[in-house]
Amino acid sequence: MLVRFENCSLDTDRRELRRGPELVAIEPQVFDLLVYMVENRDRVVSKDDLIANVWGGRIVSESTLTSRINAVRKAVGDTGERQALVRTMPRKGFRFVGAVEDPAAPPGAPAAAPQAPRQSIQFCTAPDGVRIAYAVVGKGPPLVKTGHWLTHLEHDWNSPIWRPHLRAFASYRLVRYDARGNGLSDWEVPDFSFDARVRDLETVVDAAGLDRFPLLGVSQGCAVSIAYAVLHPERVSHLVLYGGFARGRRRRGSEREVQTSDAVLTLMRQGWGQDNPAFRQMFTSLFIPGGTMEQMQWYNDLQRNSTSPENAIRLRRASDEIDVTHLLPQVSTPTLVLHCRNDALQPFEEGRVLAAGIPGARFVALEGQNHIILEGDPGWDRFLDEIRTFIRD
Repeated sequence: MLVRFENCSLDTDRRELRRGPELVAIEPQVFDLLVYMVENRDRVVSKDDLIANVWGGRIVSESTLTSRINAVRKAVGDTGERQALVRTMPRKGFRFVGAVEDPAAPPGAPAAAPQAPRQSIQFCTAPDGVRIAYAVVGKGPPLVKTGHWLTHLEHDWNSPIWRPHLRAFASYRLVRYDARGNGLSDWEVPDFSFDARVRDLETVVDAAGLDRFPLLGVSQGCAVSIAYAVLHPERVSHLVLYGGFARGRRRRGSEREVQTSDAVLTLMRQGWGQDNPAFRQMFTSLFIPGGTMEQMQWYNDLQRNSTSPENAIRLRRASDEIDVTHLLPQVSTPTLVLHCRNDALQPFEEGRVLAAGIPGARFVALEGQNHIILEGDPGWDRFLDEIRTFIRD
């Protein structure tokens, strides 16, 4: 959908907002809020409407709602005093009151760019009753991406960090999911154990109707992928592990690593979820130290939107306790291991441990320092080429 109002154009297919000729940087949730208000401009939308349709039913404070409405106004060049586009209706809610045009393409105009593939989000239920959200996009051969630390199926699809990854692999039938405790999956989770996360992967691939498929693990998702490949070797055709580790920080035999784990958990207890972004910026600097301001801002916001402070601590502690070194010799699936030489979060040595422990594994050292490899990084093109060639062969 492409609509115009005042000096703005809103393209919902490309996820773009322009004010005049300039592209406006807008975080995913604020973009979704704007789209919802424009699509429902014939009525007043209440706080409950916004919570149900933009926040997925989660509890939202008045201050958060107000700040997001103000962010919408700022993005479209409106103000709280002017309210020419977004009007506050006392005790009722909000309404988009701008005059909207649906422009037709003029004669002789170039054809519109192909629309991005659309993903389908569904839910399945793990053996312990936890609902897991998974997404499917593309119509090619299957590729499953294992859940890992802090994902959100909708926000990741629109983000400047993960969008290039997901679109690059949308030539497959890409299946991915939010791990328990974050994203669109259930947040009220009694069990964050490693075995529970392996069962979540089993549940997702069964719900998606997959028999045999390549499996892509990223970061802590590598350990889950390894465990699944050992349990179900007949179902995994290729195993791809990027930025992973076999041993969490508390399992590497280093007192310094244990102290680092304790220090990070202490900081998380004190700072997660606060409005001050300084704490979240510390984590962002580990995951994407070479990111742009837009990418860093997006990752800062993701940390607050993807899970609760309590879940973040439990997920981090569970990750630090991972140890699948005993499973490495049992992997019989053809395996590709990739790791950035200067990874700021997971040491390069941990990638070497994975590759050395898995019989016949191929190891590729990528140039770069970002734990989440970004489009434009020195190793980006090789990252994609190696994975595509490996799966094809």
